Amino acid sequence: MPTGLIALALGGFGIGLTEFLIAGLLPQVASSFEVSEAAAGWLISGYALSVAVGAIALTMATARLPRKPVLVGLVALFVIGNLLSAVAPNYPVMLLGRIVAALCHGSFFGIGSLVARSLVAPERKSRAVAVMFAGLTVANVLGVPFGALVGERWGWRAAFWAVTAIGVLALAGIATLVPGRAGEQRSAPPSGLRDQLRAFRSSQVWLTLAATALSYGGMFGAFSYIAYTFTEVSGFAPADVAWLLMVYGVGLVVGNLVGGRAADRDRDRALVLALLGLTLTLALFGLLAGSAAASVVLVFLMGVTGFASVPGMITRVTDVAHGAALAASANVSASNVGNALGAWLGGLAISAGLGYTAPLYVGAGIALTSVVVMVVAARRARSPQAADRIPTR
Repeated sequence: MPTGLIALALGGFGIGLTEFLIAGLLPQVASSFEVSEAAAGWLISGYALSVAVGAIALTMATARLPRKPVLVGLVALFVIGNLLSAVAPNYPVMLLGRIVAALCHGSFFGIGSLVARSLVAPERKSRAVAVMFAGLTVANVLGVPFGALVGERWGWRAAFWAVTAIGVLALAGIATLVPGRAGEQRSAPPSGLRDQLRAFRSSQVWLTLAATALSYGGMFGAFSYIAYTFTEVSGFAPADVAWLLMVYGVGLVVGNLVGGRAADRDRDRALVLALLGLTLTLALFGLLAGSAAASVVLVFLMGVTGFASVPGMITRVTDVAHGAALAASANVSASNVGNALGAWLGGLAISAGLGYTAPLYVGAGIALTSVVVMVVAARRARSPQAADRIPTR
């Protein structure tokens, strides 16, 4: 494994921790700054909105710059944001720190995925992306308990100091271990903003972005309300939710690694099967949510099938966009749009009185739509008449 990939994974781990740890710290932060729970919640939702905006804006702004210095700059921005949060004297500065840290999120994973795939042979590109995203998936497992544990023992500021230190290590690792022209040696990707935007003329780009948004929408339509499903339907105690979420997180890690390997063999087939697996898992979860044992197995499978498509989607969108970094970052934005869509529709289903299994069925419906979109994209890519055919590996 190229050492540069390890540095990228460490960066992904730090960014993932920043995103997830705040959930376990909100009560402490709200009490410290004497703000309401709703105001403290903006530290999460403001972060998500900034990810979606920053992914596009920063990638466009850095379109002509070499990728390694851009990555170093993005991680530096991440360090500054977390440092602001760690020393924040009041709530507005804390929110500013969260926004600054979030701005780098989408661009880091978008541009970083292009750098990661350039560090390995072409037939291993999805696995390389999976290694980089492994940091994010591990952070998903550890983020909330890490924040809660550190916050309980040393205060919430200590958690942000720890993430800042991880960011500094990732910054040093990327600066020293990633080759100087990584991501730019094997091909000539679009450099100018106009060239980057030209990649979006391809229907394959839009189909892949739509499939990404819908797959995330399906998973998060269910996941956003999974705690209610566990406690109100499956019969678990509220204290059990933490370890159940860790089971889900372990599924994310497994799905990411398995999905990367499968995508390197037959990417479009792997993507269709992963999305179909997510659809069936969510539907079955809805049917069997009343069984505690089945719920444990199915939440693990939800993580596996939900994240198995991520490495393949990233390499697919960058292939059809001919290496345009903007398309890779747009894929991250699409995932956040999907998250918001799924959570909104799942909430509507609960508000309509359909019960706490309804988000699972809503998620299954959204995921099924992603299967249809992916099948259309795969068939068009194989068509001899397609103007925007892409490699299948």
